[in-house]
Amino acid sequence: MSFKKIDIKDLNMNPFTAIGNDWMLISAGNEEKVNTMTASWGGVGQLWNEHVVTAYIRPQRYTKEFVDREDCFSLSFFDGKKKELGVLGSVSGRDTDKIKDVNFHVTFIDDVPTFEEAKLVFIVEKLYADTIKEECFLNKDVDNKNYPEKDYHTIYIAKIKGVYAKA
Repeated sequence: MSFKKIDIKDLNMNPFTAIGNDWMLISAGNEEKVNTMTASWGGVGQLWNEHVVTAYIRPQRYTKEFVDREDCFSLSFFDGKKKELGVLGSVSGRDTDKIKDVNFHVTFIDDVPTFEEAKLVFIVEKLYADTIKEECFLNKDVDNKNYPEKDYHTIYIAKIKGVYAKA
């Protein structure tokens, strides 16, 4: 399958639906090894005069090692693949070849891994990362509800280098 680069101004995507309801995959790696994880938290917008995404990864996730090691990662969006995304979000790539298990096929755009099955892909370059801090919560209920184990996400802010749609 091939992807066609589209102008970000032509992007017709509701991020609340695409990320929060339909989910996305965060993927990183190289020709030797790729890992991915399902995410339902994230954002798209403007910051520092750039089109950016925000992605959130807990410290215990195997994908975090790949995102931390690489300069770029991808966010991939799908139609009708919720079962597969459920598996990719609940099984660790440390323990099994979960990508093969769901019959997804890795492809590379600009040397960044994504999947042939995706309908839309953002290739992004990391600009900033920081860990959510317990002492910075203004509403302690949000902390208590989302972080009972105190395993705070790393927030990644990444510049959108390209948006690709299934050709």
